[in-house]
Amino acid sequence: MTRTEASQIVKRLAKEQGFDACGISAAGFLEEEATGLENWLKAGYHGTMSWMENHFDARLDPRKLVPGAKSVISVTLNYFPEETQEEGTPKISKYAYGRDYHKVVRAKLKRMLQGIQAEIGEVEGRGFVDSAPVMDRAWARKSGLGWIGKHSLLLSKGAGSFFFIGALIVDLELEPDGPTTDHCGTCTACIDACPTEAIIAPTVIDSNKCISYLTIEYKEALPTEYQGKMEDWVYGCDICQDVCPWNRFSTPHQEKDFDLRTPIKENDWEAWEEITHELWDEIMKGSAIRRTGFEGFKRNLSFAKKS
Repeated sequence: MTRTEASQIVKRLAKEQGFDACGISAAGFLEEEATGLENWLKAGYHGTMSWMENHFDARLDPRKLVPGAKSVISVTLNYFPEETQEEGTPKISKYAYGRDYHKVVRAKLKRMLQGIQAEIGEVEGRGFVDSAPVMDRAWARKSGLGWIGKHSLLLSKGAGSFFFIGALIVDLELEPDGPTTDHCGTCTACIDACPTEAIIAPTVIDSNKCISYLTIEYKEALPTEYQGKMEDWVYGCDICQDVCPWNRFSTPHQEKDFDLRTPIKENDWEAWEEITHELWDEIMKGSAIRRTGFEGFKRNLSFAKKS
């Protein structure tokens, strides 16, 4: 079987799993990204996420994660919702409307790898979904699935940026796809819209100022300097994506697991403030929002309400 034939099988299997796009890169060291990552970490822009300092070499070279790796298969999965939260409710990032995407995408990657093994033969590989030292956006860019927007997220001309990225690293030699071109041009909509000025330069985010980081990863009392700047966000933030002109091409997802949960759609400030820990656990079962914890969620509510 040729590399081209194997690549066609891989892309068909990705489509069968419901992925919206699939691209392939040759596994190797990410030279372009190495300096940027090192400088970003040295500047402390990763905030309290000290784990990002770990496995520096593995982040840049997938062959350290999968011995003998020859290809990185990148996939995207749309999560843009058909319906959004009701007006006046505490805001939650669209990616967290439904089931935790880690579980959904990881399961699809696992089935995809099993399909590759069944149709092509003995292939070793691992799937990664934003929870291991893999620079998924860089690999997706290299494989032609989009370019890195000024908000640091992957952007696609046909799909915008409301999608998850998965990576399947395999020891199978495939036909690489080339990168696409940047189409942000002179637009600075995302930079201008950020209320905390977290986008300090095109593609460079200071996590210490980012509402998503503050409401999810940051575990201490929220800095008073951001009082009045949260714009009702209590878990994550979509501001830089909502203002991006390319997201006018976003279309509703077809993944039932990502459907908007009723309490997230309807609960107003009072409902969330009065909720018990037990009921919160029930509502958030299988949700990415569990990452912030009950107390963290209540902290965010209190802080954002005063904003």
